[in-house]
Amino acid sequence: MSDYLSLPSRLRNTVLGIGLAASLGLAGYGLAVSEAHAAPAAVPAHPALQTIRLQLNPMTAVAHETGILKEEYDKVGIHQIVLVAPGSAQLSGAEAALLNNGGVAIAQRMIYPAVVHAARGLDAVIVWESQPSDGNRTPILARADNKEVNSIADLDGKKFGSSRVSCYWTAPFETLTKAGLPLDSRTQQGRIRYQSIDQGNAAVAALLSGAIDATAMHLGTSSAAALYTKGQVKVVGRTPTQGVYERGAGRVSYFAMRDFADRYPQAVQAFLIAQERAKQWVQDHPDEAAKIVAKATRVPEDVAKFQITDASQFFFMEGERDANNTRVTIKEFQDWYVANGDDILTDHRLSDDRIHALVDERFFGNGAYSPYRTCLLYTSPSPRD
Repeated sequence: MSDYLSLPSRLRNTVLGIGLAASLGLAGYGLAVSEAHAAPAAVPAHPALQTIRLQLNPMTAVAHETGILKEEYDKVGIHQIVLVAPGSAQLSGAEAALLNNGGVAIAQRMIYPAVVHAARGLDAVIVWESQPSDGNRTPILARADNKEVNSIADLDGKKFGSSRVSCYWTAPFETLTKAGLPLDSRTQQGRIRYQSIDQGNAAVAALLSGAIDATAMHLGTSSAAALYTKGQVKVVGRTPTQGVYERGAGRVSYFAMRDFADRYPQAVQAFLIAQERAKQWVQDHPDEAAKIVAKATRVPEDVAKFQITDASQFFFMEGERDANNTRVTIKEFQDWYVANGDDILTDHRLSDDRIHALVDERFFGNGAYSPYRTCLLYTSPSPRD
């Protein structure tokens, strides 16, 4: 039995069921591969995986319910898929701990926190990156009834709270720095008081209670989508068009432990192919997809529909096929954030060699395990009964 099969007991309690796939996974995967997943180079023999554990999110919910995940993993000998729910009290960055401890196989984060995890020693590789972000992804939000804050300029001297190692810091950091209203840092006071709040629900509670005046969130998350669609928050600022965040730091990424990607590259490829197929299915069946997401993630159907169809969504983005372009964008945003006082990347800056090794080109473009090498002309399945 593979070491990847051992899960801490506290994580077993978060497993919703067998049969989803998203960002985190492991545990049991046969090495026999179909023609669709065959790689030019042989993979060294390793203990066969029988189960893979993945994050529960809108994409994996759809891929599971439609049978897409099962089809792709059956092809590579993995017959048990477990979706792990993040939990409402999860700390930002918890996916790195899950990945490192063997609780998941493939984790989703925006590229900046993925890079920070690597800079802090997580031996993981990026196996997929999205196309650039835009101003819809991570706006600055204030309480809807806060008459004192209606624009970025109104935040001068106010309190801003968010998770530090996330887009909820990188996006507003650029926005506010370029507006001449920098956030407080560890070494220097800025024009806006900054509070690090690593638990999402705590940040929402702080905003709604007035403990902070503003925050930043991905509108495509269930909590932010609910607040926004119900009129509880308003957008008071957006990221600079084609700025550092939109071009690089705000791209979505999937990353896996280097050892897992080396041992079981077909398992990673199967996930990436399932993602491509689920993306197309959602485009073709948005109403059915909303019902699936609502049931699986326990949110109202209108919130689920917003999550998968609004311009802010980030679960069904097009991928970046060029591994070298991914490396270039990482170098560019690391340089900018360091030059503008990012204390974490200043202390843990990645060298060019480490950035090169961080991006696993086997899963990009024409790489041996790229999902783009496989013909994706599948018949669109219907939801299972």
